[in-house]
Amino acid sequence: MTTILTRHTTEPTLEIDLSSIAANTQRLARAATGSVMAVVKADGFGHGLADVARTALANGATWLGATSLAEAIAIREAELSAPVLSWLNPVDADAWTAARHRIDLAVPSVRHLDAFVEAAAGHPLRVHLHLDTGMARDGAAPCEWLDLVTAARRAELAGTAQVVGLMGHLAWSNEPGHPANAAGRQALLHGAELAARAGLRPSVRHLAATAATLTDPSTHFDLVRVGAGLVGIDPSGRTRLRSALRLTAPVVQVRSVPAGVGVGYGHRHVTDRATTLALLPVGYADGLPRAASSRAEVVVAGRRRRVTGMTSMDQVVVDLGDDLVEPGTEAILFGPGDDGEPTVADWARWAGTIPHEIVTGIGARVRRSIR
Repeated sequence: MTTILTRHTTEPTLEIDLSSIAANTQRLARAATGSVMAVVKADGFGHGLADVARTALANGATWLGATSLAEAIAIREAELSAPVLSWLNPVDADAWTAARHRIDLAVPSVRHLDAFVEAAAGHPLRVHLHLDTGMARDGAAPCEWLDLVTAARRAELAGTAQVVGLMGHLAWSNEPGHPANAAGRQALLHGAELAARAGLRPSVRHLAATAATLTDPSTHFDLVRVGAGLVGIDPSGRTRLRSALRLTAPVVQVRSVPAGVGVGYGHRHVTDRATTLALLPVGYADGLPRAASSRAEVVVAGRRRRVTGMTSMDQVVVDLGDDLVEPGTEAILFGPGDDGEPTVADWARWAGTIPHEIVTGIGARVRRSIR
């Protein structure tokens, strides 16, 4: 058995590399034919809302976006003055606060528009009319669109709202060339034509997110919305962006066991030989997907090692084979992959999910380190 000397650490740490976010933003800005909105929802895709927003604005983005009004207010509390859009709010959202903080609101129905205008209590609202362009999700159904643009024009004439934008979403942007994307683009064009007939003159139309920004210029219109791409995820798999995260944890215990030892709850793994097991103090409460149990790998002492048995809430066990390391040795759970360590994409594959779920799922008790 060989004892390996390695780098040590004291607690699980998520390192966030802002230079990677800067490089990704620059790459996306070069691909865009119009302006770039940096979407920093879900705490900047788990990378820190304010840090991601500042970095993106310094590297080519000119707008900021979030789903909830609370996230948009957090942007303003970070003293960021760029235009901000919030596009997923209930009818009773605090439109007065949105107006006071100069936050644009997406409007998916006449009912939302009327409620927002009433709640704003005389403060003019900046709104983006949201059309369902093929997802049967958020946005006004096509059969309701004419009523919405007509009502929005009345609000403009009354001085209670300004229609700044028109927006939609692509259903299959991760598959360039899918006919649903052309249909979505055509739907937004038709919606814009009806808006123009109603007398509206919005300054921006936006449809494309990260994948379409990188693969389909025909969908860019005046503004693109990029979120996952900022942090190194291209859903289309066509462009190599740089991951901004590195997750590490210390080995807290090492033990040698013979063959025939059951590991973890339910003994889902039983050792088939004498081996060394290392315990790491991270688990599914910290964002490691339980579905990746017995498939995931981590790097310990310069080599990939298999996670053994079921992932627990607070811990995982790693099989070191014939090697022996000291408690405190750093384990790399994922990173950019430059040195052979697993990536976020690897973890997503092991868990049968998408990288977005991995990066947004890292728990609050994991220490953050910005570099």
